Parts: sequence; C-alpha cells; structure tokens
Amino acid sequence: MTQILLIEDEDRIASFVEKGLRAAGYAVLRGATASEGFEYAMNNSVDLAVLDLGLPDEDGLRLLGRMRGQGFGAPVIILTARSTPADTVAGLESGADDYMSKPFSIDELLARIRLRLRGGSAEEPTTLSAGGLTLDLHARRVTAGQKQHDLSSREFALIETFMRHPGQVLSREQLLERVWGYSFDPGSNLVDVYVRYLRAKVGAEAIRTVRGVGYRLEL
Repeated sequence: MTQILLIEDEDRIASFVEKGLRAAGYAVLRGATASEGFEYAMNNSVDLAVLDLGLPDEDGLRLLGRMRGQGFGAPVIILTARSTPADTVAGLESGADDYMSKPFSIDELLARIRLRLRGGSAEEPTTLSAGGLTLDLHARRVTAGQKQHDLSSREFALIETFMRHPGQVLSREQLLERVWGYSFDPGSNLVDVYVRYLRAKVGAEAIRTVRGVGYRLEL
C-alpha cells in the first residue's frame, strides 16, 4: 500500500487530511513536529510527503533541506498558509515538488498526490470547466458567461469542490468537511452564506438547492 508521510502540527487539519488520504486508499504516517517528521522520513518506506512549514520546533523549509540532504528522494508537497509568490518560489527551490496554500480543497490535494506518484509526467490542468463555468486554478478566478470574477480562498475552494463533482448533490456536512475541514456541523449557516456569495458571482441558477439535502452544480 502506498504510504504518505503527513507532517502537520495542527490536529484539526491533520485529521482532515488523514481522513481524506485513508479514504483514497493510502496508508498514513503523521508527524506533529519536525523532529517526528524527520524520524519517520528516515526510518520508514515513504512514497510521498505532505509538509507544513509552520512547525513548532523547526521551520518546514529547513526540515525539507535536512531530509533532502540525508537522501530522502520521495516527492514532497508543501501545504501551508504561506501563500505569496515568493513563498512558493522558496519552497520549490528548497526541494519541494509541489506547493499548495491553505485553505485548500482535499480533492485538489489528492489530484496532486496522484500526479506526483505517477512521476509528474502528466500535464497538470490549469482550468476546470463544468456547468457553463470555467475555473482558472492558478489565478483563482471563475468565468461565468463573458464575465470573470475573482474569488476569495473559501469561495475558490467551494466552487472547485462543486466543479469536481458536477451534477452531484453535496450535503452541507460534505462541504464543511471538504472546504473548511470540519468533521462535524458547527451549527452555523457557513455553507449557505458562501453559496450565496458564489451565486452573486456565477448566477443563482448555477448552484441548485436540493431541499433538505444540500446543493448541486447544474450541468
């Protein structure tokens, strides 16, 4: 079984990612600190690592340098709140194979993991198209009709989730887990609020309410 090393200190995020990885059929090792992550990387058969940078005992970039220096050759995907272009360049130049900023979609993370495990040979798509919408994955911008709309991080993660599951009814609980990382319903109308934000940009008819169940991106 393919084994993923997850180095992440925040328990809620780690639990969210680990659940998604296990559901996709991967075995998971989780290190909550740089020292734990380094120990796991050096002493286990690891096929890919997902690395946070804001670790409590050592910066993730320094840890990555130590891992590479000690011969760790598996692909590494950085998953971090640091989101500037300079941060991305620093991560890739430090030896990472890919770089994702938080908040993120678990579906996108899984897609990137599959790509890296294949050796990165396939060309990565830069857009998604579904339901009459086109989503630019790099610019984080959606086109509806002839109009382009910039998206906040949460709006982007939410519309991406809908567009990766076109025509499928997604419950509020599923959306909370995939977009916000909640494994429970916090009892708020968070999903409804962000669906309303998206409808204002892409059109009310694009995202259909399925009463008592959730929402669906219309085809």
